[in-house]
Amino acid sequence: MSIRFVRLTAAVAIGLGLVGLAGCGSDTNTTSPAGTGSAVTGSSAPATGSSAPATGSSAPATGSSDAPTNSSGGGAVSGKKIALLLPESKTARYEAFDRPLFEADIKAKCGDCEVLYSNADQDAAKQQQQAEAALTQGADVLVLDPVDGTAAASVVAASKAKGVPVVAYDRFIAGADFYVSFDNETVGKLQAQTLVDLLKAGGKTAGSIVMVNGSPTDPNAASFKKGAHGVLDGSGYTIAAEYDTPDWSPDKAQTWMDGQVIKVKADLVGVYAANDGTASGVIASLRAGGVNPVPPVTGQDAELPAIQRILTGDQAMTVYKPIKPEAAAAADAALALAGDSKPTSTTDTEGVPSTILDPIAVTKDKIKDTVVKDGFYTAAQICTGAAAAACTAAGIG
Repeated sequence: MSIRFVRLTAAVAIGLGLVGLAGCGSDTNTTSPAGTGSAVTGSSAPATGSSAPATGSSAPATGSSDAPTNSSGGGAVSGKKIALLLPESKTARYEAFDRPLFEADIKAKCGDCEVLYSNADQDAAKQQQQAEAALTQGADVLVLDPVDGTAAASVVAASKAKGVPVVAYDRFIAGADFYVSFDNETVGKLQAQTLVDLLKAGGKTAGSIVMVNGSPTDPNAASFKKGAHGVLDGSGYTIAAEYDTPDWSPDKAQTWMDGQVIKVKADLVGVYAANDGTASGVIASLRAGGVNPVPPVTGQDAELPAIQRILTGDQAMTVYKPIKPEAAAAADAALALAGDSKPTSTTDTEGVPSTILDPIAVTKDKIKDTVVKDGFYTAAQICTGAAAAACTAAGIG
């Protein structure tokens, strides 16, 4: 993948007003694409206010927003239908963060715009049907996080045939009109470098590492793996086994790891797991296989259970990708395209105008200054059960 990076950090994104968000308000459910999603309209004025932290299992904290304008500064947009098509729900971020943040941002910036929402449950054919249904319902723009980046090219072609632009969200799609994501090779580099640094700090300068990668149909997974190999291949450690996890399934990651434990147990010093879900499966497998202590295991997405595992020492790190600026940038791009304007980009990816954000490596000592400081989670959410005592030791709460 050839990418010219002029990256936009989350902090800069906030300064540019990409994170002006309003509370979700109450949803209005209407007929949804393929009967599996919901439509959210701006008929109720969204609540606004200071950026309060997330509470319970509800949507993350949201704050005030500016008047409805598209990201190109081309004026107000109104009465548009924007389809948000997310890939799956096994990864907690999509339903807990991406969807509510995107919907809130659209409501705040376009009170009478409508969001047509669908989740494909990791089924590429289902996602294509949902996209077709959204186009039939009159969507003015598709914001698509593809199950399969290659297969999604047909969705882009069908949309363009109808004059409907496509924003590739989080995962790249060739031919899209705009792309919003994080620097995905850097994600893999951060994971691998943190793993190597932790091993060397613990006095382990050689040994076996197992790699549990992401889904082979996810274009981001290939970038994560490439970034990780760029660090691990010259690190002095041996990559004893490697697995591309279908559908990012924690269960499949665990089952595969079960078959590796006996083979690598004696010399295993660490595990590269591409996200927090696969990390959970790996850790369960290591414990069941009698590996004690559990070696450092990486992750990604800053899922709440992963943050708690990091505090208790069961997981070494995660990669935090601030979703507020990502969702806001996608909303801005969608509104601009719906209003026949050109979205503001910071770079291009394979010829597609893009906004690329910076990921952040999070270890135990960084939790307070990242996910807690940003209001991604509150101390009350994190510091429960076994994590409570660890929170006190880490100065959280």
